[in-house]
Amino acid sequence: MSFWRKIAGLAARNLDEAECDQCPPGLPGEDPAFSTAVTALGAKLAKVDGEAQSVEYDAFSLVFQSDDRSEGNIRRLYQLARQTTRGFEGYARRLKNRYGSCPQILEDVLDGLFHIARSDGAVTGDELAYLEQVSGLFGLSALTFRRIKATHLGAANDDPYVILGVVPDASDAEVRLAWRGLLSQSHPDRARGRGLPEEFVEVAEAKSSAINAAYGEIVRERKSLSLQGVA
Repeated sequence: MSFWRKIAGLAARNLDEAECDQCPPGLPGEDPAFSTAVTALGAKLAKVDGEAQSVEYDAFSLVFQSDDRSEGNIRRLYQLARQTTRGFEGYARRLKNRYGSCPQILEDVLDGLFHIARSDGAVTGDELAYLEQVSGLFGLSALTFRRIKATHLGAANDDPYVILGVVPDASDAEVRLAWRGLLSQSHPDRARGRGLPEEFVEVAEAKSSAINAAYGEIVRERKSLSLQGVA
């Protein structure tokens, strides 16, 4: 029996099934509470920017596929959930409580929600705030959210992680290794040693300065996140 068919009758009859006191055991595809929560989060995301559009349901169906026999009930559940954004926190917490020890599953759900948010051509500030809240409720770190966001929306060219060529949730050791490697490659003395013109030396100096600045920014940011207890 498919992931969606198992929840079609149960979840569509009771939108609050994900609010049960004890989520059922087993894999996500065998868990009605998981399926209901994912449907509700996708629907409520579509409502965040004011008007839930059909293109967003199409994107939801593409990411969280249902079979033909389940389609009608899933659409009904989705339409019920999208009437308001209220209550999304409860669904996100249920997923975290059930799958907190399997963060990749929660990342997969967040990836799917990003896909839905992008389906109408743009991710609004309200949608991004919703996704960040869901990520936090999932127990994902601020740096993990930053990586996932960059995967879907791209990172700014001046992002320190882009400059060092590492993902935002790389370990401190990986960040330091990347910094030292880039600094070694771009050190002005290397340009001088190769007999390059002074202009190249100046470029190397500017690049080294940017690399050091990026590393310093990451260190400061991580220290601040650590003190806030959100890293």
